[in-house]
Amino acid sequence: MAPTTAPVKKQSWSEVNKLKKEEKKKWKEQNLVKKLEKKKRKEAVDNKLKESNVALSNVSTLSIAIPGSILENAQSQELRTYLAGQIARAACIFQVDEIVVFDDYGDEASAKKSNLDSDAGNVTARHSCIQLGRILQYLECPQYLRKHFFPIHNDLKFCGLLNPLNAPHHLGPKEEFLFREGVVLNKPTKSGSFVNVGLLKEVHVDKLLTPGIRCTVKILPNEQDSKKLKGVVVSPSTPRKETGVYWGYTVRIATSLSKVFSQCPYKEGYDVSIGTSDKGTSVDDFSCPAYKNLLVMFGGLQGLEAALENDQVLNVDDPKLLFDHYLNTLPEQGSKTIRTEEAVLITLAALRPKLNPENKPVNIQKSDMDENKEIEDMETNVEEKPEDPLSRFD
Repeated sequence: MAPTTAPVKKQSWSEVNKLKKEEKKKWKEQNLVKKLEKKKRKEAVDNKLKESNVALSNVSTLSIAIPGSILENAQSQELRTYLAGQIARAACIFQVDEIVVFDDYGDEASAKKSNLDSDAGNVTARHSCIQLGRILQYLECPQYLRKHFFPIHNDLKFCGLLNPLNAPHHLGPKEEFLFREGVVLNKPTKSGSFVNVGLLKEVHVDKLLTPGIRCTVKILPNEQDSKKLKGVVVSPSTPRKETGVYWGYTVRIATSLSKVFSQCPYKEGYDVSIGTSDKGTSVDDFSCPAYKNLLVMFGGLQGLEAALENDQVLNVDDPKLLFDHYLNTLPEQGSKTIRTEEAVLITLAALRPKLNPENKPVNIQKSDMDENKEIEDMETNVEEKPEDPLSRFD
């Protein structure tokens, strides 16, 4: 005879509804605890970001000086363009803040001259210096802005063949970041200006700016999904100060070796300067002092000695007297000569572990900023628990 099982007692509607209410109450309590935890985490992250911003008011900078004559040693337009691309890639990889292109041949009346617009205004210099500066500017500019600032030019004919820099400020339309580079649009508005920052929507900024100029925009929080994006115009150095993210380099043209120092854009000047030559002391014995603005200068085909000799302002015979340190960054080299574009990579790689900036850019965007964004996304995406169909018995 088969064993008999006790009949299952059916729950009444009131009992089922009571259980559902208890589950719903428990879920609300858990959700409230999670929200409080998220709020505390967000406040802690915000405080940490504010402390970092105060500490990084002035980030130490790294500048390199390159002679424009190195392009004249290239045999074709394609090779000149590729050479400039190598320097741009090296500068981006090692987070160089400023590239100075100087004329190491001096002011020759027979030299071909050209013009270039830079941060210091319109500059007239030897054509090789201008061409190198123009290509460096083109590669540093985000792709979505190039058509606004670089019309068709013979110097840029083969730039499409170069490897992109893939710098952090070269953002795509679907990439999200607190800062973006943009161009001011000639679009009517009651106040402020509209800026194209490479997104599907234009950003409205608080200041009235001249149309056609480049600017750095900080997109206000909680505006990414709104119908209108709003932002504020900030200094190009602000992204690195606030987030630690490398934000590209500036290009400066110097018509002589002396003007590399005399036209320095920093108020304090270059407090530490390094010259590179095979006649210098070994980099292995070098200990870098603390610096605010560091300059590393490279020579051309004939070295820094020839550049010093062609300068009519400097009354110094030995280039060692110009710099705080005169280094040979590759002792016991195998080749008789090292090309300038090779020397840039070699020198920056050799100096990187030895650099001692006073104010290091603390890179907080990968940990704290991503965590902050994750918290905001979790808060905005909290879904309410759907009403139970038995709620009619409440």
